[in-house]
Amino acid sequence: MGRKKNWEKKKKFSKQKKTDKNKFQLKKRDLRELEKKGLVKEGMFIGNQKGFGFVELEDEEDDIFIPANAVGTAMHQDTVRVLVKEKNGGGKRQEGKIIEILERGTTEVVGTFQRERDYGFVLCDNQKYAKDIYIAAKNSKGVRDGDKVVAEIIDYGDERHKPEGRIKEDMGSINAPGTDILAIVKSFNIPSEFPPKVITQAQRVPDHVLDADRDGRTDLTHLQTVTIDGEDAKDLDDAISLSKEGDIYHLGVHIADVSNYVQGGSALDREALKRGTSVYLADRVIPMLPERLSNGICSLNQGEDRLTLSCLMDIDGSGQVVSHEILETIIRVDRRMSYTQVRCILEDGDTETKREYEEFVPMFFMMKELSELLRSRRHHRGSIDFDFPESKITLNGAGRAIDVQPYEANVATEIIEDFMLMANETVAKEYCQGDYPFVYRTHETPDPERVESLLTLLRNQGVSVQKAGEEITPKEIQEILESIHGLPNETMISRLTLRTMKQAKYTTQCSGHFGLAAKYYCHFTSPIRRYPDLQIHRIIRDNIRGRLQREGKTEHYREILETVAEQSSVCERRAQEAERESDHLKKAEYMSYHLGEEYEGIISGVTAYGFYVELPNTVEGLVHVTSLRDDYYSYNEETYELSGELSKKVYHLGQKVRVRVADADALRRTVDFTVVE
Repeated sequence: MGRKKNWEKKKKFSKQKKTDKNKFQLKKRDLRELEKKGLVKEGMFIGNQKGFGFVELEDEEDDIFIPANAVGTAMHQDTVRVLVKEKNGGGKRQEGKIIEILERGTTEVVGTFQRERDYGFVLCDNQKYAKDIYIAAKNSKGVRDGDKVVAEIIDYGDERHKPEGRIKEDMGSINAPGTDILAIVKSFNIPSEFPPKVITQAQRVPDHVLDADRDGRTDLTHLQTVTIDGEDAKDLDDAISLSKEGDIYHLGVHIADVSNYVQGGSALDREALKRGTSVYLADRVIPMLPERLSNGICSLNQGEDRLTLSCLMDIDGSGQVVSHEILETIIRVDRRMSYTQVRCILEDGDTETKREYEEFVPMFFMMKELSELLRSRRHHRGSIDFDFPESKITLNGAGRAIDVQPYEANVATEIIEDFMLMANETVAKEYCQGDYPFVYRTHETPDPERVESLLTLLRNQGVSVQKAGEEITPKEIQEILESIHGLPNETMISRLTLRTMKQAKYTTQCSGHFGLAAKYYCHFTSPIRRYPDLQIHRIIRDNIRGRLQREGKTEHYREILETVAEQSSVCERRAQEAERESDHLKKAEYMSYHLGEEYEGIISGVTAYGFYVELPNTVEGLVHVTSLRDDYYSYNEETYELSGELSKKVYHLGQKVRVRVADADALRRTVDFTVVE
C-alpha cells in the first residue's frame, strides 16, 4: 500500500491534527468569525456505503449533508466539527465539509476477510462504512479468505490511503451455522458472555424461595393464577389473576421480583445495566441476566412459589381503575398457558384444549371481556394502534432460514398487552403523583414540521385530513388511521405516519406517552429482560418498606436515575437495530433460495432510485429504477410516485405489483426484485 506513516508515533484514538488539511487551512482564516456566524458546528457523522454521509446535530432537527469529497477521514459515528456552507437561497438541506475529527466513534469493525496474495481487506458488514479496511500480512493472523472477523483500526488513512487494521478475532467461516448472527452481535458490541464474577454471584442465588424472603409479603398463592406466553418462552416474568364481584373486576398483575435477587451496585446489577435489555435475534436470545435467574428462580414457573410485586386493580364497568394496591407478594402459578392455547379456548369453540383447562375457561372469557373494555377506553381517549405484523422466521438445524411468515396478534396477545399497559399506567400514576424518584417511559409530541409534511403527503394520497390547532393530537392521528382502514395503501401510510413519531425513551420526568395518549406511563412488567423495570422495582420496594426517606434512598436514586434512563435508552436502540439487522439478514437468505420465483406484493415505499415492494410474508425488496426498461421514469416527491414520461405509467404507494426475485444478498441484507409485465 506504500504507507510511510509510523502508527506507533501517533496516539491511538486522539483528535486529528496535521493529518486533516482542511483544519489547517481553516486556521489561517478566522475560524472564530465562522463560529460567530454559526457556520462551524459539532455533531455525529452518519456514513453511507456510497461515500457521502450526514452530520446529526444534537439540538437541531435537520442534519447536514456531507458530499463524498468532503468527508475526509471521518467514519460512521465519529464526533466531528463541520463547516456549513452559507445558503444562497432555496436549497432544502444544509451542506457541509468535515474539518476536524473530535472523537473516534469506531475503533473496531466486523466484516468478511478478503485475501489478496499476502495481504487482505475487511469488507465491513455495516453498510454505513464506505471504505474497506486494509490488513497487512503481519496483522492478518493467518485468517482464511471468507472468514468473519473483528478488525481493530490502527490507522484511519487519508485522502490516498484506506484505513488500516489488525485482526483481533476470527469467528470462522461465514458458512458455519450461527456465524452470521454472531457477526451482528459483535458489530453492535453486544456483550454475549457473562464475566466470571457475575456467573459466581448468579450461582449463589438459591433455586427456591427462602423462608426469610417471605417476611413482610402478602401470600396470594390461593388466587387462581396463570401465565400466558409464547410456546418457546422460558423467562416468564408476568402472571395474571382475575375475578369479579358485581360490576367490579379484581385484576392482579403479578411481576417477578428480580430486585430481591439482584442487589443494586452488585456485579450482577452492573452487568444488567451495561446490557440494558435482553436481545432477541433470529437464532438466539442474549439475556440481560444469567439463565439461572432468568429461567430459574425469577421465572414464574408453574407450581412453584415465587416472589413478586403485584399491582392489584379494581376496575369498574367502564374500564376505569377505581382503586389499586402495589404489594410485595408470593404467588404460585396454577397453569402455564400459551397464546395459542388461550386463543383456541376463546375462539375455536368446544375443543380438546377447552376441556383440558375447563376450570380456567370462565376466567379466560372474563379476561377477554375486561380486555375489550380496557382497549375501548384507550381507543376513546385517542391511543394510536399501529398494527404491523412482526416476522416469524423459521430456521433449520444448520441455522438457515427455511420460512418467513407474518406473526399476527390474536385475542390472547391482546389480553396480555391490555393488562400490562394498565399495570404500567397505574404504577406510573402513583409514583408521579407522589413525586418519588422514578424512571418513566415517555413519548414526545411529533415535530410540527414533520407532521405538516405527513399531512401534505396524505392529502396528495387522497386522504381527507381534519386537523385543528397547531399541534397534532393522538386522537387526530387515530382518526387518520381509521379513515384509511381497508385501503390498499393502509399499511404504507401507517408506516409513514409511524416514522413521523418521535422515538419513545426512558426519562426521569413524567411527561406522558403521546402514542398511548397516556398522561402517566412506565415499564414495570418485564424486570427479567429490561433494566428500567428492575430499577423501579427497587424503588417501589424501598417505598413500601419506608426506606426511601428513612435511609436517604431518595437522594441516592435522584443521583443515579438520569444515567440509568440514558443508558437504558441507548441499549434499547442498540438491541432494536441488531434485531432488525438479524431479521433482514435471514429474510435475504431465505429469498436467495427463491431466485427467479414470482410473487404479488404491494409498493411500500417510493424513491428517486426505485420503489420498495413488500410481500405478504413481510419480506421487502427494491425494484431499482434502472430495471424499469420500458420507459424513463421520473420521481414526484410530493405524491411519492414514479411516472413514465412516454407511457404515463405510474408506480405509487399501496399499488399491487407482480415481481420476480432478481437477487438476494444476505451479507448486504438486500433483496432485489424486477417487475413482471
